[in-house]
Amino acid sequence: MDSRPNILLITTDQQRFDTIRAAGNPHIRTPHLDWLCDTGIRFSNAYTDCPICIAARATIMTGRHGWRQGLTANRADVRPIRADLSLPGLLTRAGYQTRAQGKMHFVPNRCHYGFEEMEILEDYYRRMAARPDLGAPMDHGLGQNEMDVALSTVDESNSLTHWTVDRSIDFLETRDPTRPFFLWTSFAKPHPPFDPCRNYWELYRDAEVPAPVHGDWSADATSIPAGLLEPTLKLNMLPRLSEAQIRDARRAYYACITQIDYNLGILLARLREMDLFRRTLILFTSDHGEMLGDHHLGAKTIPHEGSARVPLILRPPQADWEARHPRAGSVCPSLVCLADLLPTCLAFAGVPCPAEAKSDGLNLFAAAEGEARRDVLFGECEAFHFVRQGPWKYVFEDIGGTEQLFNLDDDPMERNELLRAGGHVERHGDLQRRLIGRLQATDHPAVRDGRLVARYRDPRDAIRPNAWPGFHSRAHPDEVAH
Repeated sequence: MDSRPNILLITTDQQRFDTIRAAGNPHIRTPHLDWLCDTGIRFSNAYTDCPICIAARATIMTGRHGWRQGLTANRADVRPIRADLSLPGLLTRAGYQTRAQGKMHFVPNRCHYGFEEMEILEDYYRRMAARPDLGAPMDHGLGQNEMDVALSTVDESNSLTHWTVDRSIDFLETRDPTRPFFLWTSFAKPHPPFDPCRNYWELYRDAEVPAPVHGDWSADATSIPAGLLEPTLKLNMLPRLSEAQIRDARRAYYACITQIDYNLGILLARLREMDLFRRTLILFTSDHGEMLGDHHLGAKTIPHEGSARVPLILRPPQADWEARHPRAGSVCPSLVCLADLLPTCLAFAGVPCPAEAKSDGLNLFAAAEGEARRDVLFGECEAFHFVRQGPWKYVFEDIGGTEQLFNLDDDPMERNELLRAGGHVERHGDLQRRLIGRLQATDHPAVRDGRLVARYRDPRDAIRPNAWPGFHSRAHPDEVAH
């Protein structure tokens, strides 16, 4: 019997950092994520360096930043994942039984990239197509980026969220008990469409939810630099929504998260019944966030907190907790990111990380104990770049050349853009130079002759050139049908 610890990685899709009750949001119902916070370590400054699906998931698999491996968008022609150096590939080679369950969003679609077994969203849709008596998922016509609200067209027991948990439990019950396991349970929600099952919508239908935040640079949609507004106008045209419609979108978004949380209760209960808490490391995070109306913006891609900052919780095995990590229920403010998942899992499993992997990550346990730290984090996603150092965040978008500077200690929701008043010249210059150096190292076209440059003289030229609200037909479900 192999006594090495099991690893359960749980991810959601498009869940922003401030959507857990135990993390300070009293308006959302998340009892099981609260329990993970209470019995683990919550990292309060966790980021995805490329807040978009394919790139963020590649970072989880490789332990490398998106900009480092040339994948900073949802592109099919850049494939940095190598099965022999991926997180599941390294664990499989070391004797772990590895399973991917739910949304992977790999390219090509069914490539395993080191997993022994895989069931993806297409398998759910194939099952539902074979059982028309169970209903037709996503039969409401909303696309995969739209912000309008719908109700699920299947009941909870036949929902994609429930299927993801049900099939994860099936793996736990049928796995080889002589080998440790690595299971990635990957939910497709709360990514749009915001279509919770009716019973979850009823929890929030008349509930108070936090209003979107606006700042001195985003008093109304017309004041926002066109380059920063571009993803919102391309994906969902959120500025056309009324205040009431945005409130409903936020309610439905919360309802989708609560639906995930309550279903997680089923998975956690089965882990306990099978006596797996004692030797299973649990990690919870999301690939990126959702602006959800903050600063009149929607969706992802941009470097601002709602989009780039994600929840991250680490819960060690119960048997190890008191002896090795006496900080259950603690909050770690260290600067961490999705690249840290690979070295954390490998170190906990006792599997060396080969030098060839060139991981950019830290061991989260070492970060929590103050034994490792990251002083600066660079991010890049499509036209957007950021540098996070200490409390400072510097943002540059290369569509129109807009620069922004925020002090997140004083202004955690980025209401006050500091360059508008002409101050912080030295800090601005230092962070700008750091970004220029990083971009020069990858020959990025946003730097020319040692200076940051914009792509358009008039950034409005970039608005809605290829608008795509993610139309979906149930006749052609695929791996990104949510």
